[in-house]
Amino acid sequence: MKTGIDSSAYRDAADLAAGYRRMRRHGYDCVDYQELVNTETPLFAAGESEFERLLREEADIIRGAGLEISQTHGPWRYPPRDAEEADRAERFDKMARALHGTRVMGCPYMVIHPIMPFGTGGDGDRARFFEINFDYYRRLSRVAEAEGVIICLENMPMPELPLARPAEILAFVKEIDSPALRVCLDTGHCTMCGVQPADAVRELGTEYLRVLHVHDNDGRRDLHWLPWRGVIDWAAFSQALHDVGFSGALSLETRVKAALPAELREYFEIGLGLIARRLTEG
Repeated sequence: MKTGIDSSAYRDAADLAAGYRRMRRHGYDCVDYQELVNTETPLFAAGESEFERLLREEADIIRGAGLEISQTHGPWRYPPRDAEEADRAERFDKMARALHGTRVMGCPYMVIHPIMPFGTGGDGDRARFFEINFDYYRRLSRVAEAEGVIICLENMPMPELPLARPAEILAFVKEIDSPALRVCLDTGHCTMCGVQPADAVRELGTEYLRVLHVHDNDGRRDLHWLPWRGVIDWAAFSQALHDVGFSGALSLETRVKAALPAELREYFEIGLGLIARRLTEG
């Protein structure tokens, strides 16, 4: 099993190569490329050829540092703006562009969140919620199939949301029944819905579980703590990954604070890399 971490933990816009080389030096194999999350950036304002050029150039830098791009993260905005059909259409276009960008970078997986037409709560029309999401992800899955990219739908940290728990995500993905739609398991989000990540790994299995977001919390807040700081049973999680034969990247979605002095920050970054490798041992 390889180790990874999200790009923002190391990405230095002033010197991309140096940031990614530091990531590799700290023992990581893979990058979770999260620069497609925010669509209000020059990247998404660029024309198609420039969009492709920028992503190809960065992909070359990443691979030049000895890293793979194991996954990207598609567009996400908070608070959600999915209530109006025009907003969903705009987001769909950005999602489709991000899927294309994922293919351009030579990456097989893009993580995305459910559509939230009634916000993050569960007070809306449940039947309408699923109708909107089924329509949206059936159409987006066809785009993903054409691009040769697999969408990985992520479990969420809002217990009242109809698509939050891993079991709910799994049932939804099975209902869509597309080879281009699978699951991203977020360990921290699990605990906020009363689910231990080890149990979710076994329930999902390797047919559906393709991508991980690994971090800890106190069981109540989405804190993105380092493993072993919160409530997750990490030994059980690691063992479950080995038992089901998970072969993807164990990708952290946490980081050392940039405000630390450079030498101290690198010391803790090295420690975080060691934590990631320990979790791959089973």
